[in-house]
Amino acid sequence: MKLKDQVAIVTGAGRNIGEDVAKLFATEGAKIAVVDLDKARGQRTVDAIKAAGGDAELYATDVSKGADVAAMVKAVVGRFGRVDLLVNNVAISDNKTIFECTEEDWDRVMTITLKSQFLMSKYVAQQMVAQGSGGKIVNVGSTSGWQGRPRAIAYSAAKAAIANFTRALAVQLAPHNIRVNAIVPNKIGSPVGKDDFDPTRPVENMLKRAGQPLEAAKAILFLASDDSSFIIGENLFVDGGTMAMDQTGH
Repeated sequence: MKLKDQVAIVTGAGRNIGEDVAKLFATEGAKIAVVDLDKARGQRTVDAIKAAGGDAELYATDVSKGADVAAMVKAVVGRFGRVDLLVNNVAISDNKTIFECTEEDWDRVMTITLKSQFLMSKYVAQQMVAQGSGGKIVNVGSTSGWQGRPRAIAYSAAKAAIANFTRALAVQLAPHNIRVNAIVPNKIGSPVGKDDFDPTRPVENMLKRAGQPLEAAKAILFLASDDSSFIIGENLFVDGGTMAMDQTGH
């Protein structure tokens, strides 16, 4: 087991990539703090992990609020004793052009998609430093942060920020033996913020198919385990080759 007896916090763990990360980490021996504001979705993940013999607990937390995040991390430590791993997965999208995107839309996307990663990383890193045994943080970015899009202006900006937030965080936490990396997915599973997978959604990548949440989860497991011990500050593309192609699809 790659994560035996480690404690992992996974945000947005009630669906899609976050759900599969929580389940996969549990099969690798980790104890899981399932974080999702939707209690029913989060509990579904917890129940699945427990049914498979794992250990998990639901924390219905607004990860865009510092006091709530601080309280949640304290509760996780109270329940499991420590924190070794953090996966910053939760996000929402605006799916709007700059003319359609309101100030409220912009603030909401930035707060949930970007600020949540700052707050989670801050309070979890503080705990990791206090423990003195290091840890790993894996952020979830998006190819939307690496290219222009005809829609989703706020989401694209937030995900672009995550790329360099990951690098800066890696530099600042490396002295504490905390490795920080990110994955950069493209159209994996259901769209951001939606439960249902749309098989008709156009996919432009070398594999000619949509990515599966488990494929992203396996990449996150790689970055969270000692298999990636010499990788730090990296944005790992998990996109079926999308960003390696030119605009004609070749």
